[in-house]
Amino acid sequence: MNREDFPMLEQDTIYFDSAATSLKPKCVIDKMNDYYTKHTSNIHRGDYKAAEKTNYEYDSTRDVVRDFINAENSKEIVFTKGSTEALNLVVFGFLKNKLKAGDEVLINKGEHASNVLPYLVLQKQIGVKVKCVPLDDNYEITVDNVKKMITDKTKVIAIAHISNVIGDIRPIHEIGEICKEKGIYYIVDVSQSVSHVEVDVQKENIDFLAFSGHKMLGPTGIGVLYGKEKLLNETEPLLYGGGMNQYFEEDGSYELKSIPSKFEGGTPPIAEVLGLKEAINYINKVGVNNIRKHELELRKYLVSELEKIDNVILYNKNSKSGIVVFNLDGVFSQDTSIYLNHYNIAIRAGNHCTKMLKDELNIRNTCRVSMHLYNTKEEIDKLVDALRKSKDIFKVVL
Repeated sequence: MNREDFPMLEQDTIYFDSAATSLKPKCVIDKMNDYYTKHTSNIHRGDYKAAEKTNYEYDSTRDVVRDFINAENSKEIVFTKGSTEALNLVVFGFLKNKLKAGDEVLINKGEHASNVLPYLVLQKQIGVKVKCVPLDDNYEITVDNVKKMITDKTKVIAIAHISNVIGDIRPIHEIGEICKEKGIYYIVDVSQSVSHVEVDVQKENIDFLAFSGHKMLGPTGIGVLYGKEKLLNETEPLLYGGGMNQYFEEDGSYELKSIPSKFEGGTPPIAEVLGLKEAINYINKVGVNNIRKHELELRKYLVSELEKIDNVILYNKNSKSGIVVFNLDGVFSQDTSIYLNHYNIAIRAGNHCTKMLKDELNIRNTCRVSMHLYNTKEEIDKLVDALRKSKDIFKVVL
């Protein structure tokens, strides 16, 4: 599906690691090169032709992101260096000033480090209580389990739309309704979903949302924080410097710019912002629903083939995303990854930044295949064929 648009596929590589970072279409690369070769300039500082072009391209990206996630207005779109920075801005720029000792934050053991560690730090700093919603027998989040964990002290629910290991699609609409009813702050990480499943921040009643460009066919070093306008106005920046202030004086007085500029101190990743816009335009052209349909077809085929191999252990057979997690019986996951690299097949091995999930899976490291629109059944056949030959794995690895 659109494989000719991805220059990296011109090499003899089968790429199954899109959950870590996706490949980039040529239009994204060209857009960034265009900035560097035709209108390099800083933003909101110059009064010359190149700067005017850069200002327009940068500022209009907010409108593209707004429409992509159905935010109410462009002021609710903040550019960060990734979802990690965005989630940290929510925790330390907003929640730290809203929560007190004893307030409860609900996460789960299937969350990425960036949606866990900030809350653990907050737990140490101000005494909030971080609680994990239990996973069901398929290692997934259910609405019933969320409801059982909520008390009158629950102030925050933070969750990924699609988990980056199990790949389950969480019931974010139903959880959003609960948060709205009970006045709970609702933070959703859509890094693994935003180019695979339609996202609507208003429909899902999301207070803050984060994603990274590099997982959605865009560049590294760029991410987005969405926040409801009222909540962003109550959020403090993490960075202070040029471009985010109205004035500052010797007597200590200063005034910050309004949202979203007050969160973007210093020179931003301009080329990356423009690349992000091009990536979203590309996704819109292909169609998120078409991408999802393609991935689900590939997933069904891959799972059916892996089930035919006796020494393959599948951990998320029933999830509904392009992520498939497995191990070879008795083989360390990294050895499997090194073995597959011998066949020019790229997968991810390890804990995938989800270190608490070991308590549920009873194993620390797994192999992860994560697919996107550019993968094919023919590539799956090559992966499966290599795994069928895995009885000779240590002849290759060693």
